[in-house]
Amino acid sequence: MSTVEEIEAAIEALPKTEYVSLRNWFIERDWEKWDKQIEIDSKAGKLDFLVKEALAEKAEGNLKNL
Repeated sequence: MSTVEEIEAAIEALPKTEYVSLRNWFIERDWEKWDKQIEIDSKAGKLDFLVKEALAEKAEGNLKNL
């Protein structure tokens, strides 16, 4: 297994196009993990407070039309 230092050195040595491709892969991977965690939290009811807050703000007329 490579060490973090070895991986960092390998990344630094990449041509720009491959670096951009790797960076985009990391970004997409992070978003996928984020989406999965949001879905898990939502199903578990951990985000219900956000819906309640939004509905309360709407009822009070505090929301702006986009």
